[in-house]
Amino acid sequence: MKNNLTNGTKLILLHPYIQKQGSSNRLWLLAFISFLTLAFLVTLIYTRESITTTTSTVAAAVAAASPPLSSAVARALVHYASNSNSTDKMSHTDIKQIADALRQCSHPCNFLVFGLTHETLLWKALNHNGRTVFIDENRYYAAYIEEKYPEIEAYDVQYATKLSEMPDLIAAVKEQVRNECRPVQNLLFSECKLGLNDLPNQLYEVDWDVILVDGPRGYWPEAPGRMAAIFTAAVLARSKKGGNSKTHVFVHDFNMKVDRITSDEFLCRENLVKSKDMMGHFVLERMDSNAAQFCRSSHTPPSSSSS
Repeated sequence: MKNNLTNGTKLILLHPYIQKQGSSNRLWLLAFISFLTLAFLVTLIYTRESITTTTSTVAAAVAAASPPLSSAVARALVHYASNSNSTDKMSHTDIKQIADALRQCSHPCNFLVFGLTHETLLWKALNHNGRTVFIDENRYYAAYIEEKYPEIEAYDVQYATKLSEMPDLIAAVKEQVRNECRPVQNLLFSECKLGLNDLPNQLYEVDWDVILVDGPRGYWPEAPGRMAAIFTAAVLARSKKGGNSKTHVFVHDFNMKVDRITSDEFLCRENLVKSKDMMGHFVLERMDSNAAQFCRSSHTPPSSSSS
């Protein structure tokens, strides 16, 4: 027995302290790896936020540094657009009214247009450096325009109105003017029959400087009519939170009875600054959030500058 131990067998004893030391090393390694992982995640989040902020800042700086559209270029665009061969184009007088309003903006204009029309590219070009958004009732045409012209920002909307229902719809607004159909509100949360509440959420937060109602198309009894577009424009203009307190609202085909009646109800004759050819031009002021009526008087005579 003694010989066996001496010649070939070795007895190894592990002290408990050695086992504890190995376990402790593993814990330290795990803690170190966890720290590195956390540091990596924090760095990644900070870097993404920094890149996003920097990108937004650079974009704003580029827009600010970009020179405004010269008056000569604007006049040329208006001239060639109004002298094209299209049968459904606006007149030179109508286009010039809108171009003049866009040029009055002291900052990049926010321009909302109901209707994708012959002038779509013109509006985008005239609102140089600004944001121009188009709303159309035809989702396929809106998608086609965005695909063909990537610089165009267009959305589709489903109108739930009929031209033949105009008297009832206006009467419903009058009944709910202190509730769902208030002149100052966020239409995203409204159940007013004439309020468009299915636009992209972000559009309700924009302070619109110029709004053009040139859609939807059609003037037959089952057509949606422009009542909802005019009402929505009236609320958006009165609900501005910042920027210029005034909003220019243009209604094309103002010679049509339905557009004139609806405009009288919600844009109001006291705000009509010009009516010429087929265009009605209104300038609306921001209203107090407690306002309970659209017009100061339902019998206000037309502006002296109207024709």
